[in-house]
Amino acid sequence: MSFFRNQFANVIEWQEFREDMIFYKWNNKEIKKGSKLIIRPGQDAIFFNNGKIEGVFRDEGTYDVESQIIPFLSTLKGFRFGFNSGMRVEVLFVNTKEFTVKWGTKNAINIPAPGLPGGMPIRANGTFNFKVDDYIALIDKIAGVRERYLVEDVRIRITSVLDQLLMKWITREGKDMFNLQSNSFEISKGIKEDLDMQVIDNGLTVTGFNVMSFNYPKEIQDMISKTASHGMVGDVDKYQRLSMVDGMSSGKMNGSGAASDMAGMMMGMNMANQMMNQMNQQNQHNNGQNQPQTPAQPVTPPATEGNSATSSTKPNFCPNCGTKTAGSNFCGNCGHKLV
Repeated sequence: MSFFRNQFANVIEWQEFREDMIFYKWNNKEIKKGSKLIIRPGQDAIFFNNGKIEGVFRDEGTYDVESQIIPFLSTLKGFRFGFNSGMRVEVLFVNTKEFTVKWGTKNAINIPAPGLPGGMPIRANGTFNFKVDDYIALIDKIAGVRERYLVEDVRIRITSVLDQLLMKWITREGKDMFNLQSNSFEISKGIKEDLDMQVIDNGLTVTGFNVMSFNYPKEIQDMISKTASHGMVGDVDKYQRLSMVDGMSSGKMNGSGAASDMAGMMMGMNMANQMMNQMNQQNQHNNGQNQPQTPAQPVTPPATEGNSATSSTKPNFCPNCGTKTAGSNFCGNCGHKLV
């Protein structure tokens, strides 16, 4: 009897395991007496018959079908193996891990934008995550007619509707069309919810969706980069001076020979003069602010004959001939200089 037992025995296992395979259907027609079930880490084994789930086994290990599996099957608890008969039931192995898939737009998506009649052509790329969530729906919609299901099948399904969803959520959540990355969280969240509705009927759920980057046409990207660089330079004059200094110190200024040296010398002199002028203006400004205010000096009245201060500078009589001067600079009689 043991001879026939060994002839009838078989092993139920995922024979063609691949990391990108979502499920695998064990393709034997009959489970024989003495058969073993092998469940590896990250796998669930589902026994189903005529599209109806009989039992789901999740713990890894090796099981005897007759003693450890059949007693837990929903409608086959009373099954007994005959001498030359087996149990006709299908076994579906499901990969329970969360899959991560890269995506990218094949063609640019024209997003409506103010001032652009044809729209803004944008490309995007990122990742999405999904896993099997509903075994009943998975068997009903996919496993009932297919022997295996790959990640690529899901990727094709999702990318077929991704362009429309990107247009929808970029238009709705893209506050700044030239900086969509700042709103990528809101855009990704909306797309994730819509994608989940696309695959939920197949027993899958989208657990994450991320936009890694938005790509603009080269002309627009250059404009964005130029605007950003200008915004980072607060003092353009200072930036130009520093650029000239860097060029002279590194020897990477255009030109060669005496002409280049003269150009560098002239630029250096001009730059030095500008810096000195700015320093002098700054010092004058600081001195004007720091100098204490002094009261206005009284105006000295015009000199008269009785004014002692004036008499000390202009004598009333010529020291040479004694003629009265009348406040003149020269003596009217002899011409002697009085001051």
